[in-house]
Amino acid sequence: MSLEVDYIVDRRRLKRRLSLWRILAILVLAFLVITSIANTKSGNYIARLSVTGLIIDDIEREYALKSLKEDDEALALIVRIDSPGGTIVGGENLYYQLKDFSQEKPVVAVMGSTATSAGYMIALGADYLIAREGSLTGSIGVLLQTADVTSLLEKIGIKPEVIKSGPFKAQPNPFEKTTQAARDTIESVVLDMYAVFVDIVAERRKMSPEAVRALADGRVYSGRQALANGLIDAIGSENEALDWLHKTRKIPPNLSVNDVIIERSGQSWRKIVNMLVGKALFSERLNLDGLFSLWQSKLW
Repeated sequence: MSLEVDYIVDRRRLKRRLSLWRILAILVLAFLVITSIANTKSGNYIARLSVTGLIIDDIEREYALKSLKEDDEALALIVRIDSPGGTIVGGENLYYQLKDFSQEKPVVAVMGSTATSAGYMIALGADYLIAREGSLTGSIGVLLQTADVTSLLEKIGIKPEVIKSGPFKAQPNPFEKTTQAARDTIESVVLDMYAVFVDIVAERRKMSPEAVRALADGRVYSGRQALANGLIDAIGSENEALDWLHKTRKIPPNLSVNDVIIERSGQSWRKIVNMLVGKALFSERLNLDGLFSLWQSKLW
């Protein structure tokens, strides 16, 4: 009889313990569900856009930035730049896209090893510019290059003929010598684009055009030199960008930093594959139309 009573008592104790654990499990599950819902409702984050290699006009990137600007959960944008430059139009378009973005949400540019020429131009679209001491930036200027191969062709018995509607059509052209009049016309275009670049620097860095021209002779600057000359705002990395966003723009700390995913068409993916096999910088440099704002040291 005593054994049966003890057995019944033990069973009741076990049931009470199991009930207690079930209650605790339900409470924990409820807490996790509530936390998950809260996180879903407040899934704010900081976006990170990486710009590397040769800068060209990129419609897919433009669409991605427009979508990001309309995303209420994206509170700020960090632009990581590692580029020697690119086409003037490519740099100009991305500069204006980032500047437009900064009217709605804060933007910080973080320079990597290189952010020169058009790479520096796009950084100017940000509210705050950060570089490492060893970063290379600046190289403010415009480049248009050609080659005269007429003498070489004559040596191998080839005489090119060019038929055109006017003296300045297809100038410069490697298959005919550039006249002084054509050279003057081309130089005026280069200098006009240079003036556009200078005006952008002057506006964004709050400097006079004369002060910018003193720095804009095509030379590159280290991060420390750029800071001393007022071309950037601070020395640091993405951590300093996050600190600035928190202290200056009241962006909450500890938000996740999510990479911007750019949906690519088949043609765009082919360009990326070419870059991976080492062809893009060379081939694009030969084939792209338009003026370049490009620091060339890495290309040759």
